[in-house]
Amino acid sequence: MKPELREQILTILAEIPPGRVTTYGRIATMTDGATPRLVARALRELPADHGLPWFRVITASRKLADHGGAEEQRRRLVAEGVLFDRRGRAPAELLWP
Repeated sequence: MKPELREQILTILAEIPPGRVTTYGRIATMTDGATPRLVARALRELPADHGLPWFRVITASRKLADHGGAEEQRRRLVAEGVLFDRRGRAPAELLWP
C-alpha cells in the first residue's frame, strides 16, 4: 500500500467522532483509490500503541467484522453509547459522515 494512501486512511480514521461509526467502504470512498479491503488492512497493521479509534469502523451491513478484536470493539462502542439491535447492527443514524 502506498504510504500516502495509508496516511489518508489514518487521517480519516482519526476524524470519526465518539459515539459514531463508519464503514470500511465509506472510508475508502474518501481516499484517492483505497478499497474497503485496503482500509481493513491498514487497520490490521496499526501498531499496538497507535491510539486511533479503529473500533469505530464496521461493515457495510452495520455489523462488527469477524476478527479477534470484535468483543473489544463491541465493548468500546457500547461504552460510547453505540447500541446494537438484536441482529447485531448499529443504528443507521450513527453512521458518519
